[in-house]
Amino acid sequence: MLSAVCLTRLFAPPYDRAVTSRRAADAAPTEGDKRYQIGEVAERTGVTQRTLRFYEEKGLLNPPERMDGGFRLYSDKDVERIQFIKRLQDLLGFKLSEIKEMVDAEELRVQIIATFDPDRDLPSRKKRAEQIIEALQLQLDVVERKTDQLIEMRADIRKRLRSMDERRAKIIETLEEQTATQKQPAAPPA
Repeated sequence: MLSAVCLTRLFAPPYDRAVTSRRAADAAPTEGDKRYQIGEVAERTGVTQRTLRFYEEKGLLNPPERMDGGFRLYSDKDVERIQFIKRLQDLLGFKLSEIKEMVDAEELRVQIIATFDPDRDLPSRKKRAEQIIEALQLQLDVVERKTDQLIEMRADIRKRLRSMDERRAKIIETLEEQTATQKQPAAPPA
């Protein structure tokens, strides 16, 4: 089972670094930000161009910027998000719908943290804390569902393994009996 530290490492980067949504007012790209075309992003992340379009279609990626000719342009934050999605799929076997829940909840949490203001009134701070708790609870729910499925799968595999161990033990017992019978000398003829 994955430890809390392992999950923190898996889910924390890259989202704790900065707000990732272009929907947030302060997340607009600056002139110095590097942009990549879809082929470059596919090569850097190890996913196909078709997969990148699919991620966008399913809401896993925000629609990328476009060049005048309509070509997609991705930022470093987009690349990090794609790598995060791929990590969820590869390491944990998450379905895309589960990944979307995880990514959306993480994005909400980071947006709230990015706009932290210690001078806010206590009721506002309480509401923001509750929003972060809700986002984290959504992530935990996804992980717990996956954990439950893995525990169930583990129990099934263990049951089948025990059954095969018992079957093998019976086979070994039968082989030993046959070997013992074959080694006994035949009775002399009378």
